[in-house]
Amino acid sequence: MPGHLEGKIVAYGESGNLVSDLPNERLRDLPRAAEATIICDEHQTLGIFPADHPEEPCTFMAILGTSGYLELTIVGESAKLMLGVKLGEKVVIKW
Repeated sequence: MPGHLEGKIVAYGESGNLVSDLPNERLRDLPRAAEATIICDEHQTLGIFPADHPEEPCTFMAILGTSGYLELTIVGESAKLMLGVKLGEKVVIKW
């Protein structure tokens, strides 16, 4: 059965990650692989990964952030600067 969860971007991390208001605890039972689609503004990624998950530089991904909340990151770059997503922007997770 498909699911849907919404939150919003509430802060920027020190390295430029987009920090949502969706607590990691709330996401523990969601699909983590390609079954989960994360959408923010006009940007989209597949899967939710641990914060230390290795990926290629410049990969856009959703992580269980060290902040305790879902974060959107671009590996090795500032998602804040590269994507221009403003505070309050909606984050949608579909599975």
